[in-house]
Order: sequence, then C-alpha cells, then structure tokens
Amino acid sequence: MSRKYSLAGIALLLATVVLATGCAGPSASSPDKIQRALRLDTSTSVDEYILGPTDVVQVSVWRNEDLSISVPVRPDGKISVPLVGDVRAAGRTPANLAEIIERSLAQYIREPQVSIVVTSMGSHEYSDRVRVTGAVQKPVSVPHRAGMTVLDVVLGAGGTTPFAALNKAMLYRKMNGEVVAIPVRLEDILNDGDVATNYAIRPGDILSVPERTF
Repeated sequence: MSRKYSLAGIALLLATVVLATGCAGPSASSPDKIQRALRLDTSTSVDEYILGPTDVVQVSVWRNEDLSISVPVRPDGKISVPLVGDVRAAGRTPANLAEIIERSLAQYIREPQVSIVVTSMGSHEYSDRVRVTGAVQKPVSVPHRAGMTVLDVVLGAGGTTPFAALNKAMLYRKMNGEVVAIPVRLEDILNDGDVATNYAIRPGDILSVPERTF
C-alpha cells in the first residue's frame, strides 16, 4: 500500500494523538505494529507525490500549446486550466490530476493527452517536517533530512529539560491511516550511550517527551 502523507493527515491525526496521550499518559502500540512501523522507509514521505497548496505544476497538452500552462495550486487546493476552469489538485497525484483534466478536455478536443510535471514542491516541505514536543528546551518543527535520528531531533530542540521523563518518550508515526506509538528510551541514549532506540526518523514523525510526575 502506498504511504501517502497529506497536510491534514499529519497536522490533525498525529497532533490529536499526542495531545490525548499527554493527558492520559503514553501507551505504546503492539510490538507487531511497532516493528512494522520501524521497517517503513525513512528516506522519503511518499511513494507517489501528493499535490498540495503552494505547489507549482506544468500542465502540458500534447499538440495544444495554447492550452498548456504553468500554474500554482491555490490555497483552496485548485488550479485553473484553459477550457476546463477550476480543478481540484490538492490531495491528488500528478497522474490522477492529468486523467481528470483529460476527461474534461475531451468535451472540446479529440483524444487529449495531458501530462503534469511538478516544478515546485512547496507543500512537500510542510509534510516532510519532523516535530519535537514536550519537555525539551525548545519545541521545534524542522524539515526532515536523510539519515535523521531521534538524537538529532532532540539536539535540534536544544536538549531536554531537567523535568523530562527521558525513558518515557514516545515516537508517533503514521502507518496505513493510523498512528503507531513507539517507545524511546532517551535516558539510555543520552546518558548511557545505548542507541538501541535511537531510531531513524521518518518524515511526519512526532517525538513527544513527557515531564516526570512527582
């Protein structure tokens, strides 16, 4: 199954789970789900690029240069195409968008052939971000980069506070439409040099560090 990250999926689903667990205390997912989540590719956020606002696409109609256009995806998720008018682009792959435009153009020209090329990936930068929340010096949202680990994002947040419950940290990762909670033992990583849970970070991950309860 393709792993598609949408703006709403990351911002709403993961954030909701983090807030909920912050009130009730973190609860790890099943070992099977954790292992499957850890096997997901951590180098990219999507198997097929999903269009979103601020992306710019080149719409090319074969043998119809007057209908070809470079256009940004507007904040409402739509683009404007000659003859067709407004078409929703956000949430669709370039191939899917091309098929929709072809069907609409078929009313005006014979056997249209449309190709879509993403020339600027503005929305992808948002969906690729990694977030660190809770008992850290500076909660942050940073762009994902290849090879990023739990330790990297903790250091990027300025380290933890004196009140952090280090070995109760949780890494939240979206997998097949649900959020998997993966325990992270930060004290082992930071103080003991035990990197067993210094997991590679996947785009869209959220690391939550709770405070100790006294």
